[in-house]
Amino acid sequence: MADKDIAPPYAGGCLCGAVRYAVSAPSLNTRICHCRLCQKATGSPFYARAVFPKAAVAITGRTERFASSERIWRHFCPACGTQLFGEATFAPDRWAVALATLDDPSAIRPEMHIWTSSKVDWLRFDDGLPQYPEGV
Repeated sequence: MADKDIAPPYAGGCLCGAVRYAVSAPSLNTRICHCRLCQKATGSPFYARAVFPKAAVAITGRTERFASSERIWRHFCPACGTQLFGEATFAPDRWAVALATLDDPSAIRPEMHIWTSSKVDWLRFDDGLPQYPEGV
């Protein structure tokens, strides 16, 4: 992993290639979320994502969305099911991008772990990042 973030632009897409995106701005924040909603939505122990100004994210291809809560819409590729984006109802000018969907998933370093109160017991951290039992 790089010592610091690679400068934008960033590009990425879904597993099947039907959805592609480009991001023209640096991230506003980058977090690893361990909440149960993120675990269930991703089928993974955590969800690493970077938040960008919505205007900086250009998407090609069709996505569908699912309301995983009253606060979050999760956008995914309808062909392969890859979860690509998160849209918070409380921050409509921002767009979260799943770090693992970047063409270079190491381009942006996470800043912290959130919702560690829901972390799976067998997961251990040795990355030195701050950890918060709930959201920040």
